[in-house]
Amino acid sequence: MKIDLHTHILPRDWPDLDARYGYPGFVRLEHHQPCCARMMIGSRFFREIADNVWDPARRIEDCERTGVTMQVLSTVPVMFSYWAKPADTLDLSRRLNDHIADVVRLHPGHFAGLGTIPLQDPELAASELRRCVRELGLKGVEIGTHVDSNTHLASDPKNLDDRSLDPIWSAAEEVDAAIFVHPWDMVGKKSMPKYWLPWLVGMPAETALAICSMIFGGVFDRFPTLRVAFAHGGGAFPFTAGRIEHGFNVRPDLCAVDSQTSPRSHLAGRDGEVTPARFYVDSLVHDPDALSLLLKLFGANRVALGSDYPFPLGEAHPGELVDSMNLSAQEKAQVLAGTCREFLRLA
Repeated sequence: MKIDLHTHILPRDWPDLDARYGYPGFVRLEHHQPCCARMMIGSRFFREIADNVWDPARRIEDCERTGVTMQVLSTVPVMFSYWAKPADTLDLSRRLNDHIADVVRLHPGHFAGLGTIPLQDPELAASELRRCVRELGLKGVEIGTHVDSNTHLASDPKNLDDRSLDPIWSAAEEVDAAIFVHPWDMVGKKSMPKYWLPWLVGMPAETALAICSMIFGGVFDRFPTLRVAFAHGGGAFPFTAGRIEHGFNVRPDLCAVDSQTSPRSHLAGRDGEVTPARFYVDSLVHDPDALSLLLKLFGANRVALGSDYPFPLGEAHPGELVDSMNLSAQEKAQVLAGTCREFLRLA
């Protein structure tokens, strides 16, 4: 069995959102030839996509070809729209969430779903999170690594430790929702105009920023039953965990100001030490040594199969890296399906 935590989906069509909301910046699709579309933001080309982004039948064919039992569906992060007016992002979120719920309802054996929420307005976000779980039957929500500043709200950028976001974490605990954190709007992107560096360098940094913000900000302390998974193997965090722990110990005046919980205590322990892991990561690291480190740091019960289907930075054959590893049958089964089942509370 393979359950893929990290896959993205869009509706085939949606309204002209710039016209609907009265200002520019939203994604539209140009279906310029059969089975293909361009994602456009105004006149700017963002990405070429194929029908496997929106067609459930095509996705099921790919799953059968690669041995994937179930995909967990979430939106493409460019759709988060945290920069927009909150009411408009809520409207867009509801459209995306209703679409994912419809796909899951029509194909319950093939798909589970995660919604999206207007993170720039925590009360609206918490309300939509509750609707996703209680009314739509989704397993939780996908969110970005931070809330950006924007022209439609007088607000500064917020990392995930910001106390204004506490209603979201509280709602997630209330309805037993999973939170999947995906990098977006990458840090330092203005200084990385070439070589696809925002995706290669910025994304891992973004994810490490989110993890450290939640650890140092005491989010896991205040919300002890919160379930959070981070995309792309936790980004740069696992490979800088020693540095982060060392910084916490030598400069508590800077690092331990909002939480006195050691970063190391959020991992699975080492040298015979037994500590409960506080968050999850997916397996999308493209390297056996990197995956070995993830398993050592977190344990197999906190690493879930993730492929980033259907995009080119993902794993073309989901689970191929895990299958190539010298793991026990129990460990492989855990990573390929068991961890995601536990994270999402799948039957």
